[in-house]
Amino acid sequence: MFVAVVCDFSNDDHRDTIKDLLLQYGLKQVIKNLFESTEMNETQLARLKKDIDRETDSYDSIRIYQFPLENTLVISEMEHKKWRKLKIIK
Repeated sequence: MFVAVVCDFSNDDHRDTIKDLLLQYGLKQVIKNLFESTEMNETQLARLKKDIDRETDSYDSIRIYQFPLENTLVISEMEHKKWRKLKIIK
């Protein structure tokens, strides 16, 4: 599954912590605050979201693009410490 993570952080400590976390999960930094992987599975992604929750606050914003997941593009967004999911069906 292709996964792209786009981040906007409230402070540098959160940015550095999440960057290290994303690299540990095997994502590669493409440009500043954008990470990608083609080898992540759904279980790893669920764990990554929980780990991100622990390290962020309500001022951080993270968006995760997943394709294909159930033959759709799924966009998960964490804003104000809440995850929302948008499915785009082909």
